Amino acid sequence: MDTQLIAQLGDELYDALKACKPIVPFTDRYQDISIDDAYNIQQRMIERRTSAGEKITGKKIGATSAAVQNMLGVYQPDFGYLLDGMFIEEGQTIPMDEMIAPRAEGEIAFILKRDLMGPGLTPAEVLRATDCVMACFEIVDSRIQDWRIKIQDTVADNASCGVYALGSVLGDPRKLDLGLCGMVVEKNGQVVATGAGAAALGHPANAIAWLGNTLGRRGIGLKAGEVILSGSLAPLIPVQKGDHLRCTIAGMGHCNIRFG
Repeated sequence: MDTQLIAQLGDELYDALKACKPIVPFTDRYQDISIDDAYNIQQRMIERRTSAGEKITGKKIGATSAAVQNMLGVYQPDFGYLLDGMFIEEGQTIPMDEMIAPRAEGEIAFILKRDLMGPGLTPAEVLRATDCVMACFEIVDSRIQDWRIKIQDTVADNASCGVYALGSVLGDPRKLDLGLCGMVVEKNGQVVATGAGAAALGHPANAIAWLGNTLGRRGIGLKAGEVILSGSLAPLIPVQKGDHLRCTIAGMGHCNIRFG
């Protein structure tokens, strides 16, 4: 794709985000769109957001678990950026009229204390560079109509990121077996999903290493202080106005969110 079309499609996604109106999948319109094209479109969308005053605060990994890959028909991980405008305080009500088709993901968030630069990163290096881990909700929200996404669509759409919330308990990744940490997600008091850290590419640190190495090949590093979301540990959970969700992860406490 030429730079003009890439800018046009990135602007289309940004406008869809601001208007809360979905667009026809890019893969329906451009049969030859590549994943590199999609990441370039994503970059344009992020540039529009940062130009409007938002700041990048971290990164996220998408489609790390078999459950999510099978739900979406996307069979490889991808990445996107977190911005300060996406952060929701735990317990805060998320306005449904500011989203299109939200779904909740329970996952483990990493907070880095040192920069990481790939390629060549190992999971052990990721753990050494991590300050703490926390229970987290990511609310994914597709700007692509009816979630009819292929990998190129979700990549272009910043890995379908919506908003996220972090729990208040800081877990020590060197004292927890993150692969075995169990997760329970409740919606309105009923258990709707369970999972474990191993759902994220076998271990959440594997997912972070994948991200660092993938970004490193593009000349992008993971920075101290950034929030890194390691991927959903269970299938995506549809939500509607009035829902209350609670994610509990062993050794990391819980995270609560509401939709209004």
